[in-house]
Amino acid sequence: MFVCSGVENPERKPAVVAGFRGGRYISAEAGLRGEWRPGGSSKAGFDAYATSKQCNLATVLAFARETPRLRFNAVEPGFNPGTGLGRDANAAVRFLAKYVAAPLAPLIKYWSTPKRAARMITGVLTDGSDRTGVYYDENGKPMVGSAQVRDPAFADRVVAETRALLATISVDAASTGRGSFRWSRPIGVRPNLRTWALCADGWPT
Repeated sequence: MFVCSGVENPERKPAVVAGFRGGRYISAEAGLRGEWRPGGSSKAGFDAYATSKQCNLATVLAFARETPRLRFNAVEPGFNPGTGLGRDANAAVRFLAKYVAAPLAPLIKYWSTPKRAARMITGVLTDGSDRTGVYYDENGKPMVGSAQVRDPAFADRVVAETRALLATISVDAASTGRGSFRWSRPIGVRPNLRTWALCADGWPT
């Protein structure tokens, strides 16, 4: 199960309103350098975040085709204002998120709470069916990603480039986090090579 996000889709209206412009993938190496396709968001970290989630989803779709005997699925847990998502914001915004926005989350489309998201993810994980390559929304219903991520050639390229890049990283660098790489850090994420190597898409999530 891979955690993804609808912000990778440039056609998703709530994400666009929030300032996202979809995944801006160029290559795995470019992403590691913090370089994104032109025309992205004006907000710091948004292109990195959207692209990391797009790569997660691309990985799910590619793996599902590559190894059909195993189940690879993705989930969009919904916008959860009750988490530490805005921990870098000022005190007033954190207060509003926790005590105003979070209680309203169950009533708003695309929003959720940690408990609801956990129940949904648990349900998907314990589903006895053999469904694979499915992208579930915050309600546990199948949804579609962006046109780009649904292109098998794109998904396969993301996986191939990431594998090639991972092959250049020594075990020592991955275990110590001491490499010669410059991170483009998604919002609220502390980078280290162990996290990067384990997340399968080339960026920490």
